[in-house]
Amino acid sequence: MAKDVTPKDSTSKPGRPAKSDKPAKSDKPGRVAQVKQVFNAARAVDPQIGWWMALAFVGVLVVAAVVGVLVGHLTYALVLGVLLGILAATLVLSRRAERAAYKQIEGQPGAAGAALTSLRRGWFFDREPVAADATRATDMANAALVYRAVGRPGIVLVGEGPTARCQRLLLAERKRVERVAPGVPVTVLRVGDGKSEGEISITKLTNKVQRLKPVLTKDEVSVVNKRLRALGGVRPPVPKGVDPTKARMDRKAMRGR
Repeated sequence: MAKDVTPKDSTSKPGRPAKSDKPAKSDKPGRVAQVKQVFNAARAVDPQIGWWMALAFVGVLVVAAVVGVLVGHLTYALVLGVLLGILAATLVLSRRAERAAYKQIEGQPGAAGAALTSLRRGWFFDREPVAADATRATDMANAALVYRAVGRPGIVLVGEGPTARCQRLLLAERKRVERVAPGVPVTVLRVGDGKSEGEISITKLTNKVQRLKPVLTKDEVSVVNKRLRALGGVRPPVPKGVDPTKARMDRKAMRGR
């Protein structure tokens, strides 16, 4: 009797699906999809963003057309104008989306801490408050909070919440860090509507911190940060399960930068 000589498939095993030669598709959206997500998120807060983008594009294109007519190369100038117009519209989207992201968290508990997460490299910051003062443990909406950042300009303390309690908390925290890091500059900022004296709006906080004059070296910053990390004391009266940093920057809106 003749034996079955049908060749067996050596690449497949029972109980296992055959492997596909096609590369797995990434779940990460493409660049165009990301820009669309940023635009939709920003338009929900800033309905005029589309008009500003169109104005930037048309403005650049008109200037390019005028220059092209003057130099006698209209076609080349229009092609270049379209590319520069897209770039201008993207920059407008980035700036206004950033403002929209700040507007979403403005007035929320933890807004200052969320804004500090957008600091550039070279800064150490705490995502959670280093000090808090709440009338009730569960009432974080009316709590005074203090956040801390360390960089080459020194130590930056940012407070938010009711004015009187926030100022007392900032003063107490400043004394604590000065004992641990004597001689290191300490900058105190208080987040508010920006209209009252001594307050800064949340939209200007990051730029204000990044424009401070550097006085420390990178190594000194690292040493100061380690000292502050080891700083003991009473932890903020934040109950378990309550996140005072619920406010989060919309990172999609920051990708355009």
